[in-house]
Amino acid sequence: MSTTTTELEERKAGKDLYSYQKGAINKIFKCFEEAPEDYHLLYQLPTGGGKTVIFSEIVRQYLKHHKKKVLVLTHRIELCKQTSKMLSEFGVTNKVVDSKANLDDQFDYSCFVAMVETLNNRLNDDKLDISDIGLVIIDEAHYNSFTKLFKFFDKSFLLGVTATPLSSNMKLPMKDNYNELITGESIESLIENRFLARAETYSYNVGLTSLEIGSNGDYTVKSSEDLYTNNDMLSKLLQAYEERSKGKKTLIFNNGINTSLHVYETFKAAGYPIAHLDNTCTKKQRKMILKWFKVTPNAILTSVSILTTGFDEPTVDTIILNRATKSLTLYYQMIGRGSRILKDKSTFSVIDLGNNFHRFGPWGADLDWQKIFRSPNYYVDSLLNDEELESNFAYEMPDALRAEFAKTEDVSFDIKKTYITSINSGQSSKVVLEKSIAQHARICVENSEDVYDAYDLAKKLGDDIDFRIDRYSKCICRSTHNFIDWLRDDYRKKLRLYLRDNFDTVFEEINGFPPED
Repeated sequence: MSTTTTELEERKAGKDLYSYQKGAINKIFKCFEEAPEDYHLLYQLPTGGGKTVIFSEIVRQYLKHHKKKVLVLTHRIELCKQTSKMLSEFGVTNKVVDSKANLDDQFDYSCFVAMVETLNNRLNDDKLDISDIGLVIIDEAHYNSFTKLFKFFDKSFLLGVTATPLSSNMKLPMKDNYNELITGESIESLIENRFLARAETYSYNVGLTSLEIGSNGDYTVKSSEDLYTNNDMLSKLLQAYEERSKGKKTLIFNNGINTSLHVYETFKAAGYPIAHLDNTCTKKQRKMILKWFKVTPNAILTSVSILTTGFDEPTVDTIILNRATKSLTLYYQMIGRGSRILKDKSTFSVIDLGNNFHRFGPWGADLDWQKIFRSPNYYVDSLLNDEELESNFAYEMPDALRAEFAKTEDVSFDIKKTYITSINSGQSSKVVLEKSIAQHARICVENSEDVYDAYDLAKKLGDDIDFRIDRYSKCICRSTHNFIDWLRDDYRKKLRLYLRDNFDTVFEEINGFPPED
C-alpha cells in the first residue's frame, strides 16, 4: 500500500514520521529484539495509514544496525514498483526481482523487492541467494499465496502487514502462520486526527438470494453477473449515482468484466463521462485511463478487482460497491480507495448496492482485530446470511418519489409484522395484502386532489408493491415466479379498484370534508 500524496510532500519537506508510525516501529523492533530469529509477527494498520512508510523505515533502520539483508514481498507488480520507489525515498537501495531481472549483481544489494510467484520460481531454480536474509516483510499479508515461501525462510524474522488480519482462505487462518498480532491506529482515530476522510454510506437494499458461493468462499462471478447485468440493477445503479454522486468523481467496483462493461454502456448512454478498466487492459491503456480519471473532476471509472490495492487517488469523492462480497478484507479495501484526504476533502460517499453495510457494519467500526485473528471462524459464522439480512430490510422510497407523498408522515408498512398479527388472531393470510392495499390507497389519496391524481401516484409505487409481495411470499413460503408475478398483477388491479370505489370516503376521512367536483 502506498502513502498519500500529502504525506509524501510533507516528508520531502523534511517532516518526521507521525507519532503513531513511530510508536508502531518501536513496538515492532522491540518484538524483533526479544523474539526468536524465526518469529512471525503480523502488524495491522488501516488502508491509508501508511504501512509502506512504516516498513520502509523499518528496513532502513534494520540495515543500519544489522549485517543481514531484507526481502520485501508483494502480490502484484504495481505494488512491487511502488514499494521499490518508497524504499528509495527512504535511502534504501533495492533491487526488484521480477521475471526479467538480471541477478548477476545480486550480491551488490542488501534489499530485494519481489512478487511472490516470481520469487518462488527463482528460489526453486536456485537463482537467488537468500542465505543472508534476516528480515522478510510481506505486504498485504492476508493473501495466502505467500505461505508457500515460508519454508525458505525458517531462519528469518517475518513481518506481515495488512489492513485486515483475516485470511483470504478460511481453511488457512493467519493464526497458523503468525505468532502474534500487533494492531495499529483505528480508522476512527485516523479520521479524528485528520489522516483519513470519513465515509458517509448510503445503502440500497438488494435481493441477493440468487447469488451462488464459489470454492473461495465468495460469490461467483457468473451468478453476480446474472444479477448485476439485468436492467433493474443497472437502473438502480444509475438512479443511486444520480441521487448521491452526480457530478462527483466516482469509482465503481464490480464482480465481473461483463458487468463493468454493462455499467460503462449504461452510463455512456446516459451522457456521463465514464471509462472502464480491467486486467485485460494494456499498461498504456491503464496509464491513459488513470491519467484521465485523475484530471477529470466528474469522471466515473468502472473497474473489476484491479484497483482494490495499490491505487491511491485522493480526488475520489464516491465509492460505489456495485457488487456483494463475503470478504471483510475486500469490503475494507474497496471503501479505502476513497478515504484519502485533501485540504478541501474531509468526507467521501459510499453507495452500497450489495448489502455489504448490513453484513459487515460501517467502514471503520470498532472491530476487535485480536479476537478476529485468534478466532476467525467465530467471526465469519456470526455474519448474517443473505436471507437473514433481507428479512430485516424495510423499503425506502427514493427521495424524489417521497417528495410526492410529502403530506404523509410515515409511508411504510410492515408485511411480516402484519402477517404474524393476522395469523395469531386467526385471520387468513390474505388479510395482509388487503391491509397493505388499504394503506397504499390511503397515502395516495392523502397526497391527491382527485382520484386521477391518486391513480397516477399508485402507478409510481411499483417498487414498493414488488417489495411487499416479495416479503409476503416469504411469509407464506410460496415463491414460484408465476405465483409472484400473479400476485403483483393482482395487487395493482385491486389497488386501482380500491381507489375507484373508496376515494371519496378516504378523502373525507382524511380531510374532514368531501372533495370538490
